[in-house]
Amino acid sequence: MTSSESVQPDRPHSLIIRGKMKLRALTSTLFATLVLWTACTNATIDHDKVLPFPQPEPVTISEKAAITFQPQLYIPEGVCVSYPAVNAAGETIGGLKGSNGNDACMYAPLGSQVYGRARWFKDLWAIMYAWYFPKDFWAAFPTHRHDWKSVVVWIDNPDLEMPKIVGVSMSESDTKYNKRLKLFASDFAGFQTMGRRRYRTYIYGSNTSLRFQYGTTLGHSYLTFSRWDGDYQGLIMWEQLTDEARAALNDGNNFEKAEVPFSDEHYEDHLDEAWPL
Repeated sequence: MTSSESVQPDRPHSLIIRGKMKLRALTSTLFATLVLWTACTNATIDHDKVLPFPQPEPVTISEKAAITFQPQLYIPEGVCVSYPAVNAAGETIGGLKGSNGNDACMYAPLGSQVYGRARWFKDLWAIMYAWYFPKDFWAAFPTHRHDWKSVVVWIDNPDLEMPKIVGVSMSESDTKYNKRLKLFASDFAGFQTMGRRRYRTYIYGSNTSLRFQYGTTLGHSYLTFSRWDGDYQGLIMWEQLTDEARAALNDGNNFEKAEVPFSDEHYEDHLDEAWPL
């Protein structure tokens, strides 16, 4: 071989090598994108690590009405207390397995949350309040991960100086509601009965804030009126949530079988089921 001659590379072999390198780079890029997409769309964290939203000062007529009629929730022994379901970054709660009673969910260490959403529906103003629970119960026994319960307080007009409650609807299953048009003083927060039967006296409380109880007797978990005062949770309205939190609540995969009653997909259907008239 003379100095003027040069060794030519094996061109097909070179193309194969370069093709393999490009394929590997493309595969790595696609894998990294998939991992990032999965982390963003299905980010779940431990049930006791979700930081609730602080309750903002109400500004709009809707927000002020929601605060006025904000209810209390009483949790009896043996079941889970309510927990925040999503944080500002859109990370959702992982829930708890449906076993071991109320183990690991007797209190929410970072505080709880009640979610609100309001709008005109037919000719009444509907204020939905919803709570999340990390376990669902059937006849006092935990059955599966994730549970949502809600009530709808129906009022005549939020813009009035003293709006009137027309009716109340309470979750009796995942999608069905028990409706009440007639309310009693004992349904409201602060009501107390003092003394024995013949010498009984009554202490009247609020005329806007109702009190509800989580129940589990002989069937689906449900909400009903409580005989005892409960607790207020920090109220966050749908419009006050971050975009990331709303997107997470709108993703039906984040809570398995449990419907988020105030999500874009389910809100109107739940109001229709809860209609009291």
